[in-house]
Amino acid sequence: MLLSLIHEVPALLKAQDPETGRFGSKPWVCTDQNAIFPLAVAWATEDPANPYYRAGDVLRAVCRGGDVLLKEQDPRGMWTFRGKDNSTWGQIHMPWTYSRWIRTYALVHDAMPVATRGAWEKGLQLGFRGIRRNMDGPTQNITAHNAMALFLAGQSFGNEDWQEAARRFLEKVVAVQDAAGFWSENCGPVVSHNMVYMEALGIYYKASGDASVLPALERGARFHVDMLWPDGTPIATVDERQAYHRERSLGNVGFSHTPVGRGFLIAQTRPLREEHRDVSADFAASMLCHGGQGEGENLPIQDDQRHSVLGDNKALVLRRDPWQICFSAYCCPVPRSRWIQDRQNLVDVFLDGLGVVIGGGNTKLQPYWSTFTVGDPGEVRHRPGDANPDFAPHTETRWVPTRSALNPDRTAPSLELTYHDHIGRVGAEFLESGELRLTYEAVGAVRQHFEAHVPFLRRQGRIRFASGLSVYLTEEPVVLRAAQTGAWFEWDGLRAEVPVGATLTWPARQHNPYAKDGAAPLANAKLVMILPFSAEQRRHTLTLCRVHGDPPRGRVYEARQLPVMSKTGTRLQPLDDLGSVLLAATRPGDSMTFTLAVEATGTYELLADFVLFPRYGIAQVLVDGTPAGTPFDAYAPELDVSGPVSMGEVLLTAGKHEVGVTIAGRNALAAGYLVSIRTFHLRPVEATGLQTTPGPGDHRP
Repeated sequence: MLLSLIHEVPALLKAQDPETGRFGSKPWVCTDQNAIFPLAVAWATEDPANPYYRAGDVLRAVCRGGDVLLKEQDPRGMWTFRGKDNSTWGQIHMPWTYSRWIRTYALVHDAMPVATRGAWEKGLQLGFRGIRRNMDGPTQNITAHNAMALFLAGQSFGNEDWQEAARRFLEKVVAVQDAAGFWSENCGPVVSHNMVYMEALGIYYKASGDASVLPALERGARFHVDMLWPDGTPIATVDERQAYHRERSLGNVGFSHTPVGRGFLIAQTRPLREEHRDVSADFAASMLCHGGQGEGENLPIQDDQRHSVLGDNKALVLRRDPWQICFSAYCCPVPRSRWIQDRQNLVDVFLDGLGVVIGGGNTKLQPYWSTFTVGDPGEVRHRPGDANPDFAPHTETRWVPTRSALNPDRTAPSLELTYHDHIGRVGAEFLESGELRLTYEAVGAVRQHFEAHVPFLRRQGRIRFASGLSVYLTEEPVVLRAAQTGAWFEWDGLRAEVPVGATLTWPARQHNPYAKDGAAPLANAKLVMILPFSAEQRRHTLTLCRVHGDPPRGRVYEARQLPVMSKTGTRLQPLDDLGSVLLAATRPGDSMTFTLAVEATGTYELLADFVLFPRYGIAQVLVDGTPAGTPFDAYAPELDVSGPVSMGEVLLTAGKHEVGVTIAGRNALAAGYLVSIRTFHLRPVEATGLQTTPGPGDHRP
């Protein structure tokens, strides 16, 4: 932790504007000043390895950073709740900032200039008087964090009333914790915000020694252990606040005070430790100040078989190597709050090596994410740009269940969901072949339009269908029926059966609650398989498996391992994280040339694997100066990869050959001319017997 903090200090200091004292990028938000806390911990931590202990420049940066908070306070001690998209949400005693400001004060106040210290004390007490007035309200994550900070402020300023009010509030927090280890703010768990309660109680315990919170920390840690996929990312199926994201949650100091919590921390930080990577400065600082120590439990996160049932049959996490599923039986009416998501997607599927492939949590105004719907799901959608939509519109369409029943059987689990007068059931079966079979069925009469949805998370590259069709997903809507796709599709290592009568639709977009207009990146959209029911068709099954692909025929050349130069003098840069070589082109005609060694004379199919990005241009591949194939458009709205793209057949003699990549132009949507290449493939035509020119089914805008 200390080494991570030390490594991060230079970047923190550099991020501070020397004129204003503000940290971070524009527009400024009050949480940018949270950097003062890790800097203060670095300044206050005496250790032979720490060059920043009592460093004057660090203390000056801390003082100037706090002065910004003073300047930006309103007369009530609040700051504007502003997002980095410049959206605003009114005034707030921002808990994440107040807790760091008071902890910073406790560390450095004795060394501060007298005038600065006095100004800080005035500003802190103004803010905490406002926070104190809210200590008699409901238990919410923000208020819990503020209660922890109020206790620390009470200690720093000798205010017994503040300490007692914070203690009473945190007692309520412990009392309302569900027996399954989570805190609910509407109905069921809030996995992400559960971390806020854990942190608040953990810091409070360290400061107060109040052992009455330890059982809650123990239960909370066990809940979070259950809510992990094998790769350490959080399960979002049961979360009513945030959709799935691919970042591992490391936990916080609240986990450090119990054996199970320490086991969680050890497991979640293991990849960082093994790869000698740092944790964030804020995480390290908090652990150094407030962390506990002791033995950690060995946890079953990556066991070949797991079976966890949450609460009274409210959720199931079941693992059978290489699969893990989560069924959620939490259901409630559609909330009108933008922050509380609809409990609609109740099935998530994880596959080792590929991650979460189906599901990925909940959103609002998007019935196509729902496991089942009754009526027309297209009637309910977010209008682009609408900053104040009706999140519970009056409609006959139903996309959240009214009742649920979970069968947590270890071999054939199922989930039955009632939508007023229609009932749907989804079941899972782990096949001996290593495949997973999902079954969606209508239970009882089908009186209206009733359908199931299988939302696939967006993956890299093209989708290839059994019919020969190949599609790259962009902003353009795509609707494909089973007659067009054939019996299955493959997408970046996943193969999924396409049942008869199914339709695939893209993009089913997320409503992002953290943007005023609800806009979300395309990466959060889903490819949805629609399975309609009727009196004649009451059951659909689809089988899922991982495909590793045929071993590459011929030779694969990694671009980073090849001799490369630019005849146009354009800058070249290896990108290790992408496994590619970047041509930093600024205009058409810029080029780079690789040297490939060919072992035997013959006719080869040449394939190139590109990186896709919003700033990438259109590239022409050349072999010994002669164009090969058609120009390739490397633009994509978000980072992606193309997979091997055929450049046609070339006749090559044994020996060295030049393969060039020249900028031919750019897509109208592209913001630049750059291009990045990962690999080249040479496949002897005689060995493949394949068509070597792009087929008519290869669709790409």
